[in-house]
Amino acid sequence: MIHPARVFREVIKHLFRKPATCAYPFEKAKIMPDFRGRIDFDSSKCIGCQMCVRACPSKAIEIPLSKVQPPAPAQIEGQPPVPAKKKFDCIMKLDHCVYCAQCVEVCPKKALIMTQDFELAHVDRKELRRHYT
Repeated sequence: MIHPARVFREVIKHLFRKPATCAYPFEKAKIMPDFRGRIDFDSSKCIGCQMCVRACPSKAIEIPLSKVQPPAPAQIEGQPPVPAKKKFDCIMKLDHCVYCAQCVEVCPKKALIMTQDFELAHVDRKELRRHYT
């Protein structure tokens, strides 16, 4: 048998208690400093070593040679030609990524960094493929 006084006391107790959940879409979520969000790429640092591609357990990274390459530096007369630094792009498949940060840890030039961006949901799967140039 349910006692109305017990139910009423429970309702009153919960009316004045702080909510256990947050109002996320209306309030910004509090993100911890070590949060592993979307991975970002800095092409000026990348040397094309492919270490991140080999370290990725979910095969979410591709490092192709960029279609637009920087011009070769001016050759100084009497010295051997200096090869131009190659430019690389990064293709991230965010629908494959498990956000383990192994690629970030293994990159010798720190061309990959973890951001705090976590709002990555999309209706179109093509939006989850990021091409960084």
